[in-house]
Amino acid sequence: MSVEGNPPTDVGLRNLTNSSSPFAEKTDRGLHSLARMSSFARALLLVAFYGTAISTAHWAACVIRFEFHPPIEQRELYWQSLKWSLPVELLLLLLFGQFRSLLSYFSLPDARRIMLACASSSAISLSIWYLTDGQHAPPRSIIILGFLLDTSALGCVRLAFRLVRERQKGNTISGRPLRRIVIIGAGDVGANLAKEMKLRRDLRMSPIAFYDDNHAKWNTYVHGVPVIGRPELLTTRRIRADEAIIAMPSASGRRIREVVQVFNEVHLPFETVPSMEQMVNGVVKASQIRPVQIEDLLGRERIVLETGRIRELVHGNVVMVTGAGGSIGSELCRQILLHNPSRLLLVERCEVQMFQIEQELLMKGGESLIVPLVADVLDDERMRGIFKLFLPKLVFHAAAHKHVPMMEHQPYEAFRNNTIGTKQLAKLSKEFGVARFVLVSTDKAINPTNAMGATKRLAELYIQALQHQNGTETKFMAVRFGNVLGSSGSVIPTFKKQIASGGPVTVTHPEITRYFMTVQEAVGLVLQSAAQGHGGEIFVLDMGKLVKIVDVARQLIELSGLKPDIDIEIKFTGLRPGEKLFEELNYNTEGMMPTEHPKIMRFTGDPLPFEALRQGLLMICASGPDSDSNRIKLDLQKLVPEYKPHFTTS
Repeated sequence: MSVEGNPPTDVGLRNLTNSSSPFAEKTDRGLHSLARMSSFARALLLVAFYGTAISTAHWAACVIRFEFHPPIEQRELYWQSLKWSLPVELLLLLLFGQFRSLLSYFSLPDARRIMLACASSSAISLSIWYLTDGQHAPPRSIIILGFLLDTSALGCVRLAFRLVRERQKGNTISGRPLRRIVIIGAGDVGANLAKEMKLRRDLRMSPIAFYDDNHAKWNTYVHGVPVIGRPELLTTRRIRADEAIIAMPSASGRRIREVVQVFNEVHLPFETVPSMEQMVNGVVKASQIRPVQIEDLLGRERIVLETGRIRELVHGNVVMVTGAGGSIGSELCRQILLHNPSRLLLVERCEVQMFQIEQELLMKGGESLIVPLVADVLDDERMRGIFKLFLPKLVFHAAAHKHVPMMEHQPYEAFRNNTIGTKQLAKLSKEFGVARFVLVSTDKAINPTNAMGATKRLAELYIQALQHQNGTETKFMAVRFGNVLGSSGSVIPTFKKQIASGGPVTVTHPEITRYFMTVQEAVGLVLQSAAQGHGGEIFVLDMGKLVKIVDVARQLIELSGLKPDIDIEIKFTGLRPGEKLFEELNYNTEGMMPTEHPKIMRFTGDPLPFEALRQGLLMICASGPDSDSNRIKLDLQKLVPEYKPHFTTS
């Protein structure tokens, strides 16, 4: 396997972002003084530079053609033809955009435009030579040689501007130490990274070696940097490096874990480039280097979405997202905004979380689309007013209480928020003609052992029953998935805090497993499910393989440059109330069917009679919040027979 593609860590990130410091503005002033000239003065300066280069190139062609002793008549012809050829070529350079380009930036497209301008000028010269029998244009050999020298001279002018810019920029931050970098992955991504480090002196990063699994690349050079061998050679052939960057955006999680272990063994700080999904146009920049994250080590397969169907679903419609400030809700808002809804309604009862996602979406250019609405889905009057005013066509219901142990001690709150909140929102959706209602559910709703899972299952049952009522035009559906990496309720932030404080890292059981997804892929599949749903379905996302929580803890400790059970203790605390050793995919009574997307499955089952379910919900509501928590759990069990409650003693 070639290591041409995946992840690098936290050490150099601060240095890479120093360009945003207050001193950057001063540097830019020095570098771009030419750009700040008046248009007339800048044009005169460019005419002088370009004119000198063109005249010199044409004279050099004449001198070389006649072996450095051009006859007098050829000298006179040179000056005569220069009177018209120089203005023509300058005009062509203007037409090809060479008077509008930023001179301190020079790339292949600029070189191509210069070549086209020079070729056009040479073509005109050849035409005049044929039309005048050589009376007003130099010989053809000089025209052809002049084209080559002309192109080279103008390219050198542009390259000189770029070199001056880079040298000036590098000199302004010469006080910063130069870091020696090894790059893991000698593919396109690693090569581009090394090239940028060499060109941008302001990064203060010097690539000194490549390591790659592909033996065909060993003992070769990429941009003048040697490719030494496999990354494991770092442990035997010590190299004086300050940092490593993993440039393997498509490598497996297993390979990334192996490389990270090598870095930890030699005590070398490391970072990674973005994944292929996060990269724009497949080109990585040094400013995008980031710490290696647990998502990189899990190495989930890339998910391909049918973005055309999602865009068709969202574009031009009013979309409501409840729980918009949460992990899932906020990512829903980000992805929905990309598909240009006519309005995006952010419903959130916590104003702090609302403010954060609002500011983020404003920075993404959503000021004319987003409508932040501080509201509680249980406030029927407030929600009715929102529906009446905005008439949403799509509702993504992500608001919920999700913390399993906390809800075990207050099951009525879980029931009220998760079940009754869904019930009221679904009824309003039906009343106001919402086209699609998507409940964000959880794998804990399957054969639940906790109150949170049972209340989410009840919410699923309610929208299924509502779907089968007569006169329902709204398509109700639910989407189940497992733990989301990095969410507020995930173990990942907890583990990171415990590691930062010196441990111990607490795991409930050595054999406990969970499914993990990134929030981006989970939300992408929620949108995909919404686009293909016909109403009444419960979709379940392909969550990959079960992962041991203790393995996640160990990997996070290693990412911090520490050793599990040596530097940081792992402590087992026992299963918490309502907690399972492993999560399940579906009920025995549910039939699993494939969908149009390989990562989405559809479960079908007979819904409960709507009236019986409604009466059951009313019975629990009548118990009230003051009712004994065990009583509430027993009432929940009557509606969800698969629920195996954990009864509290206090």
